[in-house]
Amino acid sequence: MRRQLITGLRMTIALTVLLGLAYPLAMTGIAQAFMKSRANGSFVTKDGAVVGSSLIGQSFTLKNGDPDHRYFQPRPSNAGAGYDGMASAGSNYGPSNPDLLTAVKDRVSAYRKLNDLPAQASVPVDAVTSSASGLDPDISVANARLQAPRVARVRGLSLTRVLALVAAHTQDRSFGILGERSVNVLELNLALDATH
Repeated sequence: MRRQLITGLRMTIALTVLLGLAYPLAMTGIAQAFMKSRANGSFVTKDGAVVGSSLIGQSFTLKNGDPDHRYFQPRPSNAGAGYDGMASAGSNYGPSNPDLLTAVKDRVSAYRKLNDLPAQASVPVDAVTSSASGLDPDISVANARLQAPRVARVRGLSLTRVLALVAAHTQDRSFGILGERSVNVLELNLALDATH
């Protein structure tokens, strides 16, 4: 019995050192060597200050909580008070849940009003539903193109210029086949701020 306990203790110590220390240190070293920016959170800086991460969405609102019309708006978020990494979550409502249906209907109306769209205009699904994490930093190209006229008008820019910025910040599908083309909202909005 004593021999089995000693063998078990030795294995516990060996596996703890191997899997609890050596493996995580090796993975951290590889990540720092080959993809430092991503490993450190993909931070985005402006004038030397960190303004966010390209991996986590954020709100572009006024102090009263209304959308700031000068900026492209991200997907809705159910993560805490919005894009809270400590409360990452979707609504978990099924497609026939009355609360979800009401929320989507309200968001569709608000989206059309914000972007001066007619009552019958189609609205991209990502503009009115949150992602599973509630932290999605990207919007669809269709969503960005529908918001472009508002942003151009409010900023006094030509629609052609704003659409060119959308095109410049459009990311292709992963590996060329997975998912849809998307636009990172933070990066696009920073590019807009840099436009004079």
